[in-house]
Amino acid sequence: MPFATTDDEVRLYYEEAGSGTPVVFVHEFAGDLRSWEPQLRHFAHRYRSLAYNARGYPPSETPHDPARYSQARAADDIAAVMDAAGIDRAHVCGLSMGGFATLHFGFRHAARARSLVVAGCGYGAEPGTRAQFRAEAEAAAALIERDGMAAFADTYARGPTRVQFENKDPRGWREFRARLAEHSPAGSAATMRGVQAQRPSLYDLNGEMAALRVPTLVLTGDEDWPCLLPGVLLKQTVPTAALSVMENCGHTINLEDPDAFNRICGAFFAQVDAGRWPERDPRAVTDSILGVEAK
Repeated sequence: MPFATTDDEVRLYYEEAGSGTPVVFVHEFAGDLRSWEPQLRHFAHRYRSLAYNARGYPPSETPHDPARYSQARAADDIAAVMDAAGIDRAHVCGLSMGGFATLHFGFRHAARARSLVVAGCGYGAEPGTRAQFRAEAEAAAALIERDGMAAFADTYARGPTRVQFENKDPRGWREFRARLAEHSPAGSAATMRGVQAQRPSLYDLNGEMAALRVPTLVLTGDEDWPCLLPGVLLKQTVPTAALSVMENCGHTINLEDPDAFNRICGAFFAQVDAGRWPERDPRAVTDSILGVEAK
């Protein structure tokens, strides 16, 4: 079993398939590397495709100290996995918690990113929802500790941006819920408190986003309500960002509609690899609506 070791001596389990240009997949809070199976199978035909379990998700190690879980560590852990696999640069694709980690990887390790797919990124980011999100994150951690992962999974997997998956693919959703129930209670609670609740708002990162020059695809479902406006913010602020919205989709987009997700990401990777991904023309950013000065 291959493991990477982080700079604070945490072992992270990873798997890979295929060969070619590397693509690293970074999972969401409710998932693990198994969540990326539709992408590993698809992209392994043309790419060296790798996914790993974050700290707190066995067989990766679960540190007991909550201070060892943070947004910065989540970003640096991507680099640690790449180091262990002998990968210098890669396309990095993350969903939700993994999308935030991917974006921060771009801030902290831009030279190592061929591109960034920042999918389902935005929970708790809007200024008016910060306190609510942190309160709900603490309630989720407390629920895990009090009632266990199975009870938490029954609640969390039926959230307002998960029901789309349940309605569209009940069999796939049941597998998603069952895998969530298998997660470590200690690791999940620590991740919820240390990474999810404490990460900075996107609205406080305008300088970092404006300075980012890595080709970036912002990807969201049109019923993933907490991510829609943050997705627009990312598009407006990152000069190399495109925004793609998957119709009639919630939060778990890579499992809910894997064909569309793979098609969109595949076209993005191909354009980047061809050297054809643009940076926004400054003439497109103006206070004018029509480009005609009103008298």
